Amino acid sequence: MSLVLGLLVLGVALRQWRGRPAAGSEAELPKWMQTIDTFTPVKSAGIAVLLSAINPKNLLLTAGAAAAISGTGASSGDQAVALAVFVVIGTVGPGIPVAIYFFSSRAQELLAGLKAWMGRENAVIMTVLCLIIGAKLLGSGISGLSS
Repeated sequence: MSLVLGLLVLGVALRQWRGRPAAGSEAELPKWMQTIDTFTPVKSAGIAVLLSAINPKNLLLTAGAAAAISGTGASSGDQAVALAVFVVIGTVGPGIPVAIYFFSSRAQELLAGLKAWMGRENAVIMTVLCLIIGAKLLGSGISGLSS
């Protein structure tokens, strides 16, 4: 299972890399991301649930983590702890901008800069994440073949 997921995630990484903007050109945000600035709080909550629950990248990452955790042979309690750590680490990324918004007097400036950087570097960020996770899954799958 890890072997197949690893290959799938590496395929996503390759697709992300090939889809990056050419050097010197501006990365265009997807249409749905361009409309987020106009969302009401209710729409924001709805899109947050959709993006976290049914986003194919999130599904791949979660399936990969589940496969890696289940493949360890650890006890159920240890697997639950590993899953909790995965969830906490996954929450840090979205949690930082929320903390900045509530606790920084320069929130508008900081978040605008972060949004611009992430929009510009989205393909590279996703490529690196998928490469790391895909390599880990592939390694787990290969080591599982020898056991």
